[in-house]
Amino acid sequence: MKNHCRSYALKQIIFACSLSLATGPVWAQSDDSHQDHDATKQTTSEHANHGADTETGMQNETGNMQEMDHSSMAMDDMESMDHSGMQMGSDQAPPDARDPHAYSGGFTLTEGPYSLSEKRLLKLADEHYFWAILGDRLEYDASSDTAIFDLQGWYGTTYNRFTAKLEGDVVDGTLEESQSDLLWSHAISIFFDTQLGVRLDHYDEGKNREWVAFGIQGIAPYWFELDLTAYLGDSGRTALSLEAEYEFLLTQRLILQPRAELTAYGKDDDVNGLGSGLSDASIGLRLRYEFTRQFAPYVGVEWSEQFGDTADFSRANGEDTSDTRYVVGLRFWF
Repeated sequence: MKNHCRSYALKQIIFACSLSLATGPVWAQSDDSHQDHDATKQTTSEHANHGADTETGMQNETGNMQEMDHSSMAMDDMESMDHSGMQMGSDQAPPDARDPHAYSGGFTLTEGPYSLSEKRLLKLADEHYFWAILGDRLEYDASSDTAIFDLQGWYGTTYNRFTAKLEGDVVDGTLEESQSDLLWSHAISIFFDTQLGVRLDHYDEGKNREWVAFGIQGIAPYWFELDLTAYLGDSGRTALSLEAEYEFLLTQRLILQPRAELTAYGKDDDVNGLGSGLSDASIGLRLRYEFTRQFAPYVGVEWSEQFGDTADFSRANGEDTSDTRYVVGLRFWF
């Protein structure tokens, strides 16, 4: 029994000690908080008393300081304030702005020797007229004594131009055949022009033809030069021509140019030996050296082939349906 009482008393002592340790920091924190609060009140009171003493001192020194009461200012007084100097986007120059003619010596666009007349003289670049002539092919084949020319010229503005295309073969000093396109070109994008006009075909042995032409010319993606034109002639005749070129810059001056051309007709032309469908195709390679961009001699080879009824007409006349030509030529523009 005595041991049991001792054990119970020991447990009570341990519990009391634990409770004292747990509640001690709380009471300490509470006491510290009250002490801090009392210190803050004391400091605030000291500042207030110091401010009051300072204000009283200033009033005693000046003797005429008055307190301003802003609580009585109405919204009407605020709205009546002049904000004219704070306006944004005004078309009136500020009074201290510099005169734009201060250093012109009295000369302006309306007065003096540099004044403009009533006629509009200032023009942008796309309003001026320019011209150019390009000799894409001017070549000679010694084996057949044949000269070939392919010229193009234009005159006009950036968006609208008159364009002329001339192409033909000269055999033994005689113009065997030629094709002349007279077109009005209009830019529809940065890289392409639409073209509308007429085409005139000349044959040394045959019948000349006239066509209405509509096409598109420009630079396709990956820098392929394309010229696609559709033609409508008399008696329901139709034709389609496609030319494509590309330039491989082996160096800055040495350039390899592949070129392909296809021609098709809608109906037979017995007089001129042209058949319906795909009439002929040619593909060539030309290697030129540009002494300047405007003057570039070249050498090349070209293969041509006739198809369908056109090939049949050539066989009937004892002519070859395919040909290989080795040429020397000159490419120029100015």
